[in-house]
Amino acid sequence: MELYTPEALIGEEEIALRIEALGKAITQDFENEDLVVICVLKGAFMFCSDLIKKINRPLKLEFISLSSYGDSTNSSGNVRLEMDITANIEGKNVIIVEDIVDTGLTIKTLMELLSVRNPKTVKLASLLFKPVKLKHKVNIDYLGFEIEDKFVIGYGLDYAGRYRELPYIGILNAGN
Repeated sequence: MELYTPEALIGEEEIALRIEALGKAITQDFENEDLVVICVLKGAFMFCSDLIKKINRPLKLEFISLSSYGDSTNSSGNVRLEMDITANIEGKNVIIVEDIVDTGLTIKTLMELLSVRNPKTVKLASLLFKPVKLKHKVNIDYLGFEIEDKFVIGYGLDYAGRYRELPYIGILNAGN
């Protein structure tokens, strides 16, 4: 596999400042309530890890894995549940933590999956949003950054399993 040199799009400091603001907003919105935070693996793991440190509320952390990409840069249009949460979320306040919303298909599928489990509330925190790609109506309650239609990597997001470890969000450029 050919590796490319990423071009920085959103830097570490900008990410950290935005996550701090999101954590404060979530803390205020759920002032006297417990939360179940569901981290969508693998891409949201870094965002989720940093975000929960900024939420000053008791919370339970769960993980779920869905896939619509494989090794491609385009969504396949089919969402597969690869790993489910273990907690009972009935009557609970749930925050889904996602890396990126583009077509909205993965989040729409996840919302449908969780809604039949009767949570009290379900909110969405997404690090990134590509509005130009949106095909399914999605309400993002806590948004990090709106971006253009470019394939991004770093800070948990990958290209064919690589580049997740980058501390910033970047764009791949061939030939650099």
